[in-house]
Amino acid sequence: MLTLYSYFRSSASFRVRIALNLKALAYEVIPVHLLRGGGEQFSADFADRNPARLIPVLRHDALTLTQSLAIIEYLEEVYPLPPLLPPAHAARAQVRSLALSVACDVHPLSNLRVMRYLKSPLDIDEQRRNEWSRHWIGLGFAAIERTLVAAGSAGTCCFGDTPTLADCCLIPQVHNAERVQCSLEAFPTMRRIHAHCMLLPAFARAAPGAQSDAE
Repeated sequence: MLTLYSYFRSSASFRVRIALNLKALAYEVIPVHLLRGGGEQFSADFADRNPARLIPVLRHDALTLTQSLAIIEYLEEVYPLPPLLPPAHAARAQVRSLALSVACDVHPLSNLRVMRYLKSPLDIDEQRRNEWSRHWIGLGFAAIERTLVAAGSAGTCCFGDTPTLADCCLIPQVHNAERVQCSLEAFPTMRRIHAHCMLLPAFARAAPGAQSDAE
């Protein structure tokens, strides 16, 4: 039994939902509202599942896993078909590099914990917080766009025409960018990939607005 602790707007949870859907796995979603009542992730019950008080958390029978990329790699090993990583070593490294560019370089600078700290105690208003997000997202996206173009391996997806781990990470981050009104005009390759992927049922079903806890 696969159980995913998720928040509809969390891009890290979005990544895992995409991976689960691409692999056609049945799973139960338990919503964890990151804002209601100060944040349900801070409850004692949830802290037992993840001491870092972050989502997503995946429970597979008696096993509990945290960190979205570790969860997706676990799914890849336990449920190898369809694969989210290409067979060749070099290609796998390229896909992982793109995924990590999002998960390590872009996403952490504008996640909820950071934005909360900018608001209080630093007393930075919403307009400037959004400017902060747009700056770091734009900087990271510029590097990813250049990488996609230079590698010449992008098709309808980040690597060829089949969704991979890279798409699982990139598509949710594009949604984050749109939420803070970050211009995507300079990133035509990424816009094309995002438009294609969101037509695929696995991505559409994983989207924030399609979740039971969507507001």
